[in-house]
Amino acid sequence: MIPRRRFLQAAAATTVAATLAPTAAHAAREPEGTLTDLGPASVASPLGNGEFAGGVLYAGSRGLSPNVVGAYDLTKDSVTAHFDIPTGIGVWAMARSGTDVYVGTHAPSDLYQLDTTTGQVTKVASYSDHFIWTMAAAPDGTIYLGTSEPGRVHEYDPATGRSRDLGEAAPGEAYVRSIQADDRYVYAGVGANAHLIAIDRVTGEKRDLLPPALADRDWVSSMDVSDTHIAGGMNSLAELLVMDKADPASYKVVKATAPGEKYIVSVLIHDGRVYFAGRPTGTLYRYELATEKLEVLGVPYFEAATHRLLAHEGRVYGVQDNAVFVLDPATGTLDYRNLVQRGFKAAPEEPMSVHSDGRRVYVGGKSGADVHDLATGEVRRLAIPGEPKTMLTVGDATYLGVYTQAALYRHRGGDPEAELVARTGNQQDRPRDLAYDARTGLVVMPTQPEPGHMNGALSLYSPRRGTYETYRPVVERQTVYAVAARRGVAYLGTLVQEGLGLPPVTTTARLAAFDLVGRKLLWQVEPIPGARHISSLSFGSTLLYGMASTGDVFEFDPRTRKVTRTLKVGSKGGELFVTGRVAYCTDGEKIYKVDLTAFTAKAIVEGLAGQWFGGEPKLALDPSRRALYAVRGRNLVRVAVTGR
Repeated sequence: MIPRRRFLQAAAATTVAATLAPTAAHAAREPEGTLTDLGPASVASPLGNGEFAGGVLYAGSRGLSPNVVGAYDLTKDSVTAHFDIPTGIGVWAMARSGTDVYVGTHAPSDLYQLDTTTGQVTKVASYSDHFIWTMAAAPDGTIYLGTSEPGRVHEYDPATGRSRDLGEAAPGEAYVRSIQADDRYVYAGVGANAHLIAIDRVTGEKRDLLPPALADRDWVSSMDVSDTHIAGGMNSLAELLVMDKADPASYKVVKATAPGEKYIVSVLIHDGRVYFAGRPTGTLYRYELATEKLEVLGVPYFEAATHRLLAHEGRVYGVQDNAVFVLDPATGTLDYRNLVQRGFKAAPEEPMSVHSDGRRVYVGGKSGADVHDLATGEVRRLAIPGEPKTMLTVGDATYLGVYTQAALYRHRGGDPEAELVARTGNQQDRPRDLAYDARTGLVVMPTQPEPGHMNGALSLYSPRRGTYETYRPVVERQTVYAVAARRGVAYLGTLVQEGLGLPPVTTTARLAAFDLVGRKLLWQVEPIPGARHISSLSFGSTLLYGMASTGDVFEFDPRTRKVTRTLKVGSKGGELFVTGRVAYCTDGEKIYKVDLTAFTAKAIVEGLAGQWFGGEPKLALDPSRRALYAVRGRNLVRVAVTGR
């Protein structure tokens, strides 16, 4: 098996062909606001789903612009065609009806028909829900879709082109994350509080099949059905529910056995067995229905997420990120096929984070980060099994907070790989920020809980001692979103949202102080009325500055615990950095310079239209304090600043 890292590097490695852009030192001699384009910020080819039609696997991308469906011809062992999907930020859902493949997007939620005989792509429906998460075809070819916000089920009839709203699967729940259908019922897997809903396809009548003993689970997030059984993957205890369709009270709960397993991300019932894939380990399992025997078949690629399991001509196929694995059940052999090597399109994705250590710029995306060498212009892919959401350099080490599992990785410049430091556990999955406190020597990482769970956490890593400690809750019923640390105290800016899908119980973001020595919360205030989150915090010489989701920049005196000044700057919150008596911040459209003496702001760059994943604007300050790094569209740009 060829390491996927090599595939990623081959797909993403680029070199600036023209004259290299100026370094940060050179940028200091340019007028403030001078912008230099450094090319695509992060190049990737992440997949979201796949579906067979004939001997071709049609695989859908996510995060590209436009997204595409690539046709992987098994006979030719190559991707022979691409079909543009012009709307949406990604493809999570696909299903086949006859010779047509249906493709569901999110943000917006559009449904496309790909006629595999003519290659024509047609948008056939649109839905008001934010995400189409999942899709399945009934035996008669009718398409069913599961959506989120709220968790609704839609029916699409290819014969008539009409849609029917079957309503919320479980009223009050935000997500339908898995869906299947047979001749009589549609089965909807719901979260963030687990339900398994059977909907009569004719009458629309609903009943919950989830056994009462499992009512405390949080998701039925993956599913497949056969003539006799329903199999559903439940989070976050890595459990597989296997249920007799004729007698739902007859069921088994099968626990995935790999250490640290939390999620069952895809399920397939095939030839009397249930195949299922776990995360974070990436392990592939098989459960035999007749004997109730569980087998571990192997790990196709360590920690990779398997987005779909499919059966084709006696083999089992798993769609993973930019690759497909193939299992021969008869021999147990696993083959790993990278689709980028075989011609799948790699293109600029929506980046998730940006950071500069002075010699290189890291841009986080799906399954790793593109690392831009500032001296040579060369770009290399740093493969990481997850999404780097935040980064920080301390000494010669760059730390990366990675989703999922709220993992902390460490990378030293020039090393081919990043090493895993720790996973947070404690039902946390999304790192939000990183800070370093010189007095205690601690790296501080706040995290958001898993969907449906309460209370974010704060984790403290000591590089010197190698210890990793997590405190939860920190600010009760909120998530810590931003952090700055000084003299043994971590200053925390919060987000009112806890786990996704869980309605917030608080209304206003807070600013709090946490004693890193005594390990206790000292105080908390609400600095900006109505702010949903504090997007960034940064210290001046004595005062603390922050930016809120409202676009307001505020000045805060930690001694008096009072907001001393506020200033409306951007259209929404983003990253903020203080250097001397000025600060720089962004709302994704503009970069602003804030005079901290006069407390006034002006835009030094406009028209960025940064296409950040999730719409969360980021910014990086070069250690020289003479350059910023941002994203214009999907390109990385350097912005000259004076730092004064």
